[in-house]
Amino acid sequence: MIGIEKLTTYKLCYLATPYSKYEGGIHLAFVEASIFAARLLQHGVSVYSPIAHTHPLAIYGNIDPLNHSIWLDFDEAMMNACGALLVATMQGWETSKGVQHEIQYFAAAGKDIHYLPGNMFK
Repeated sequence: MIGIEKLTTYKLCYLATPYSKYEGGIHLAFVEASIFAARLLQHGVSVYSPIAHTHPLAIYGNIDPLNHSIWLDFDEAMMNACGALLVATMQGWETSKGVQHEIQYFAAAGKDIHYLPGNMFK
């Protein structure tokens, strides 16, 4: 595993976590992603989490959280702005279509991808 110090050298990192098929539902996925992102931030990592940052917009803005046509352009704009992808290997990450799309997007862009233990902050 990469040292957290290395992650602090990026201007902004994109945190990939499972969402729509997360065991326990999308609210628990939001809570877990938020905690993970908060811990990274506390360790000096500038991080954007599409789940932590947009789930409240969907819920309180009455937007379908699972409508990819609404979220994909925004997510890709954020992926373009980020220097590295951080994949939280929490339950369901390997089968998550969203996480796999993010991995492919960063790989195609030649950007760094780091896999972090899903339980690293528990």
